[in-house]
Amino acid sequence: MKIALAQMNSGIVPEDNADQLCSSIAEAAAGGAAMIFTPEMSGLLDRDRSRAASAIRSEPEDAVLSAVRSAAQKAGIWVQLGSLAIKNPDDPGAKWNNRSYLINPRGDITARYDKIHLFDVDLGPDESQRESSAYAGGRNAVVAPVGETTLGLSICYDLRFPALYEALTNAGADILSVPAAFTVPTGKAHWQILLRARAIEAGAFVVAAAQYGQHEDGRSTYGHSMVVDPWGDILLDMGEGTGIGFCDLDIGQVKTVRSRIPAVANRKSFAKPVPTR
Repeated sequence: MKIALAQMNSGIVPEDNADQLCSSIAEAAAGGAAMIFTPEMSGLLDRDRSRAASAIRSEPEDAVLSAVRSAAQKAGIWVQLGSLAIKNPDDPGAKWNNRSYLINPRGDITARYDKIHLFDVDLGPDESQRESSAYAGGRNAVVAPVGETTLGLSICYDLRFPALYEALTNAGADILSVPAAFTVPTGKAHWQILLRARAIEAGAFVVAAAQYGQHEDGRSTYGHSMVVDPWGDILLDMGEGTGIGFCDLDIGQVKTVRSRIPAVANRKSFAKPVPTR
């Protein structure tokens, strides 16, 4: 299975980001990819919540989602749209959702996933982020079929919580998608090792399309979109810059690796620890 990853520098104008996404989808299809993965917040990356509010729409009204669905249908390619900021149509005053989409080659949405673990951290005296102040966390893990394989969905900060990936692989996921907008300090420290750890634990492919560079809203993201195989080997590291990367996945490798190291089959449930007195 040949896939493509789009490493983006999304900005504060959704229409510009939609143009970049559609161009990437067409380029991926022309390069022979059956599927393309895009980063977290592909349609809008803006930490100014007041300004962002004027651009965020409900799913039926979102122009980026509509454009990507049309591009997928035109190109005849699967799209794992990393995530969009989505408004609740039934409650305009409610918090937004950081929502990932799986779109088939007919342009149909076949799966949705709302980010469960929200990025509420203090990275230092000059950088604090509270994703939960504007976004509502999801509740459900999501897997979905893609041809003869199964994809497990996650988003960025989810990467630090292995129980989610255990649930996804227990449900049959062979590929784990981790679209991201990792900060530079955390990217340098943890990005590669966490992606490799999740692949090794799961005996699955990990595909992580990422944002890169200095963005219009003032933030900087790490890049290094990656594909890691079930043994933990890095098949693709896009480094810095923006553009498209290609990678071939041998899905049969999942079965081979899981037979060599049957960690998924050997998982056990156990009682919670009881403090000693």
